[in-house]
Amino acid sequence: MSSNVPAELRYTKSHEWVRRNPDGSVTVGITDHAQHALGDIVFAEAPDAGRAVAAGEACAVVESVKAASDVYSPLAGEVAGANAALGETPELINTDPYGAGWLFTLKAVDAAAVDALLDAAAYDAFLEETAE
Repeated sequence: MSSNVPAELRYTKSHEWVRRNPDGSVTVGITDHAQHALGDIVFAEAPDAGRAVAAGEACAVVESVKAASDVYSPLAGEVAGANAALGETPELINTDPYGAGWLFTLKAVDAAAVDALLDAAAYDAFLEETAE
């Protein structure tokens, strides 16, 4: 299976990715696998800045021509900001899921909790297990 799973990111089994930022915050989005499964994204709604979220809490929504899907916060923290570009161009999630298609940033996250998420090899193995 050829999958796009960047080595520098961390992942969840619900197909979110986490990138560490230099200021200690993290950026969150959905994986290439998730956007591919959803199909053409037509709408994305991220949580508002200042909102406290718990790990595993549904806090964003991504809608495609097929379905609406909740996006779960991979970590507990405070929403620092949302990707405003997705309001005009939600298809960025399809074209650049690990870059311009990010959903939101979190601050006040526990670094150990980031480390506890799946690394690229573990996420790739999870995708292969669930592909059957």
